[in-house]
Amino acid sequence: MLKSKTFVKKTRSGGVMKIVREHYLRDDIWCGSEGCTECKQESTVLQRDACIESNLCNYPHYLIPDTNVVLHQIDVLEDPVIRNVIILQTVLQEVRHRSAPVYKRLKDIIHEKEKCFYTFTNEHHKETFIEREQGESANDRNDRAIRVAAKWYSQHLKTSESDADGLKVVLLTNDQGNKQKAEESGLLVYKCEEYVKSLIANPELVDRLALSNDDMNEITSSKVLFPEHLPLSKIQAGLKSGSFLQGTFRASRDNYLEATVFVQGEEEDSTEVIIQGLQNLNRAVHQDVVAVQLLPRNQWVAPSSVVLHDEGSAKDDNADEEDEEKALRTLAAEASRKPTGKIVGIIKRSWRPFCGMLNASQIKESTRHLFTPADRRIPRIRIETRQASTLAGQRIIVTIDGWPRHSRYPNGHFVRSLGAAGEKDTEQEVLLLEHDVPHQAFSQAVLSFLPKMPWAITPEDMVKREDLRNLTVCSVDPPGCTDIDDALHCRELDNGNLEVGVHIADVSHFIRPGNALDKEAANRGTTVYLCGKRIDMVPELLSSNLCSLRSNVERLAFSCIWEMNHKAEILKTRFTKSVINSKASLTYAEAQMRIDDTTKNDDITKSLRGLNRLAKILKRQRIEKGALTLSSLEVRFHIDSETHDPIDLQTKELMETNSMVEEFMLLANISVAQKIYDEFSDCAMLRKHPAPPPSNYDILLKAAKSKGVEIHTDSAKALADSLDVAKVDGFQYFNTLLRILATRCMMQAVYFCSGMDSDFHHYGLASPIYTHFTSPIRRYADIIVHRLLAVAIGADTTYPDLMDKHKQSALSNNLNYRHKMSQYAQRASVAFHTQLFFKSRGILNEEGFVLFVRKNAITVLIPKFGLEGMVFFDTKDKAAPSLVFDEEGPTLKVEQHTFSIFDRVKVTISLDASNIQHQKIRMALIDPVIPGVSVPAPDVEPQAKKPKLDC
Repeated sequence: MLKSKTFVKKTRSGGVMKIVREHYLRDDIWCGSEGCTECKQESTVLQRDACIESNLCNYPHYLIPDTNVVLHQIDVLEDPVIRNVIILQTVLQEVRHRSAPVYKRLKDIIHEKEKCFYTFTNEHHKETFIEREQGESANDRNDRAIRVAAKWYSQHLKTSESDADGLKVVLLTNDQGNKQKAEESGLLVYKCEEYVKSLIANPELVDRLALSNDDMNEITSSKVLFPEHLPLSKIQAGLKSGSFLQGTFRASRDNYLEATVFVQGEEEDSTEVIIQGLQNLNRAVHQDVVAVQLLPRNQWVAPSSVVLHDEGSAKDDNADEEDEEKALRTLAAEASRKPTGKIVGIIKRSWRPFCGMLNASQIKESTRHLFTPADRRIPRIRIETRQASTLAGQRIIVTIDGWPRHSRYPNGHFVRSLGAAGEKDTEQEVLLLEHDVPHQAFSQAVLSFLPKMPWAITPEDMVKREDLRNLTVCSVDPPGCTDIDDALHCRELDNGNLEVGVHIADVSHFIRPGNALDKEAANRGTTVYLCGKRIDMVPELLSSNLCSLRSNVERLAFSCIWEMNHKAEILKTRFTKSVINSKASLTYAEAQMRIDDTTKNDDITKSLRGLNRLAKILKRQRIEKGALTLSSLEVRFHIDSETHDPIDLQTKELMETNSMVEEFMLLANISVAQKIYDEFSDCAMLRKHPAPPPSNYDILLKAAKSKGVEIHTDSAKALADSLDVAKVDGFQYFNTLLRILATRCMMQAVYFCSGMDSDFHHYGLASPIYTHFTSPIRRYADIIVHRLLAVAIGADTTYPDLMDKHKQSALSNNLNYRHKMSQYAQRASVAFHTQLFFKSRGILNEEGFVLFVRKNAITVLIPKFGLEGMVFFDTKDKAAPSLVFDEEGPTLKVEQHTFSIFDRVKVTISLDASNIQHQKIRMALIDPVIPGVSVPAPDVEPQAKKPKLDC
């Protein structure tokens, strides 16, 4: 049966196009019920015995939720108790258009067999398809389609034997008008809330209900705390006229009364607008897309140097905030001002499930409590739960439902518990969820595309590849590395020149474009390395076995081979798919010992010495061109082999071999970048590092000036040269501190598609072009680069998405996001393990250096542990010391002592576990001695160390 619709459409060129849309209707679409005898079904999803214990529905029944129930109550639908649900095609399509995250979650539920969720294509069933009536809105038409489908199911089940079992259909809707019309047509219909409250098997499910607008109005005060958000129509008009700006809201970690809105502009025209004060923040949440109105210039302020955390009560009052906002405004009047504005409306909410802990109400029997998110940039959330005593001390997940004008905090609902706070598994789950790291087990669909074992290189593979198994290839990696991406070789040629090869795991041979394995790797984007745990981008069979270039096994590789003279000048470059057999898998220390041991003269050692000698020349050449040598402290934990707790913590030491490997990886990346850009100028995936804006260097210049050192930032070369000569007599660590600070001034390096950008320059490497080719096991960008290079040398075929610059650009954006979140997750893991380390150490005394100066605190760096922490000077206490902050220095005068950047201090370090939600390393000043601030140095006895295992 065929329905068709014909209409005409005006084209861009001014012509008229006739469009005919055909809609096929069928009478053989199954109902999916196990109890049905009418449909000739090959398989069923809905159970005959569909029993959920309910006070309202004490009979077997199927549920049909409408679109709004799915959109707002997806947490309820995910609960195991909710089964035998019919998802109509109308609902599925609406959800897909309105919320991609909810759509994905719904599809995941449908794929869970034990949930018994059945998708019924009502829009193509001749009995349930309806056409939109004259004057009927699309929303009303869809509501009617849902009622028609529910009515058909009720009658269909009655005519089959299932009626003997008492099987009924229950429509769930929160729309009062839809509910009334359903009742008038004889349907069984309930509001989602009343149905969930009727369930006997799981009364706690009530906590997972998203609040309706009526519920929100009921629990808020009558006092208006925030301005009204403008409707979207007025926002769009304001954006068009230029009176409003659109940008991404970025809340501050250090000050809950301050945020910035990043307004994306053309090229260098991007700006940041400061937002200060609760009223101006106006209920925006971190990462929301907002409309901001600039304030008059005389109301512009400077970024605050105050550290403020929201430790307030659950009350809807602003007494404390008003005092704190006044302090911000007073400070701003003295400092350089920047564009300042207020939020006038929300364009797109970026709410997600938030991890955190419950702050139980002090009122006995109360069901309303405050939830404190783990991320300090997210406001507290008010929820209703009857499980407060059970959830105390647990890490839980909460979702925001809305934020009325009358409420100091947004309203939300409980989703699920993650486990006891402080436990390693729980905290690891929290940091993975908070940083949006995909960490679920690989699905069967993904695993089905892995090669079947036992695997071996075939004669067909050998025909297409260069046989390099005779070369003295070896790998050099950190200890314990199992995902070995790269290996190297160096040998002398008959003509006296040197042949140097970088051999990279040929991951793209195993991961073919567009299959489930490829899509999963593209979504994950990168492998995430936590302390003691690795979240792989690709399944372990590839990452630690078939793609890992382990010693004494034959492996497929993609090789970049240069012919060089002894001055490290490249004479020829070639790329080839190859087969290699690594002769040794070495650690950096093992490779260094071979190079240094004069008694060794085997082929592997000679190869390493040749590589090391050339690497030194290459590094010198890079630095002469202006490449930056910056610094950041990385730490290594030593883990107890039984408890898996950290028992020692030290900064990583870099050897010559670290630099040796790095130089050849950089050279390979640059060589490949040039090759793929030459071949595919419109769709090459490259990586750039933008030059920082001059204002980024303000803190570096002030810090250097305070010590009588001049730093030039006109170019990367000028910066590199001035860092090289920056020294202070008697202050050996000064240059390292300066480089650490310079690192903080840098922009983030990003992936981009060559056809969508004109600035390719990599500032830090002083290279006109760059990409990532050398780590395809752990970076998806490298897989794309491998595919481009393979097509360029005729070793593989192309595919449409590879040549589509828009799709490449969208992929680059996801990879940049995943890479950034991976870095944050790694830092959070180090922070958590640092806390575990100090938990068993009591109090330690250590020397450190002031890295930053704030209005009421100093940030101290402890080089021994690569650790940063804040020393606060409490200004609320009556006996608090007098503080004078100078923005220009910047300096902070506490009583008679003035703190500047890079000052040497001595502090006690301990774990502050008073707030289990936000445990932190606490630092207290020992030296200099300031009355009322410094603490006496406690006696600290060194503790015996257990046997240690590198992680």
